[in-house]
Amino acid sequence: MKALKHTGRMIKSGAKVLVAFRTLPGESNYALVVPVAQLSDAYHDSIIKLVETDEAQQSFEFGEILFTRMFPDGRPMLQALRVDKLLEKVPTDSVLMTPTPNDNIELHSLNVLIAEQKNCAVDELCNFVSGAPREGDKVENVATIKEMGRDVGEPSNIQAKNNTALSDKDIAKGLRSQADALYKEAARLRKEAEELDPTVKKAKAKEAADV
Repeated sequence: MKALKHTGRMIKSGAKVLVAFRTLPGESNYALVVPVAQLSDAYHDSIIKLVETDEAQQSFEFGEILFTRMFPDGRPMLQALRVDKLLEKVPTDSVLMTPTPNDNIELHSLNVLIAEQKNCAVDELCNFVSGAPREGDKVENVATIKEMGRDVGEPSNIQAKNNTALSDKDIAKGLRSQADALYKEAARLRKEAEELDPTVKKAKAKEAADV
């Protein structure tokens, strides 16, 4: 069976969860998880299909992908989960990661291993998150990771009235915010690509070949 990142269960209750963020800024002993059983059928099917994609499996945090995707009703996934109180802040030692039915590791221990691999402290793991907004970023209509950790479960000033589907204007704001974040991420990746394999070298090689 193919191993899946970001999947786990609560140690005490056994409830299945998807881990959106393994640590929080300033609170590395806490994580944000999505309780799978509490999702509606449409949301459940959509988010399970997403976590199984190659893009989700290659991402450092599942929340990075949730930030860039929409549910079938047009709501941004990460924002909708927060507004509907479907993001739970839990201690990392209360979550068991289950990449396969026969393999598991406590989230706290996994974070320690990842920090060792990246040669950093567990408190610094949040610095490797890309795409999602960070504290201080001017991103409209989307909560920062730190805000989600602090206010999870509380009403938000970005939620739609009466928790109904967002208006076209709200969705447009969310899309613009996501586009800005994706643009920054694309620029970062292009820069890394240029450092690894500069296009200038290719151009000069082609000119030499044409002479």
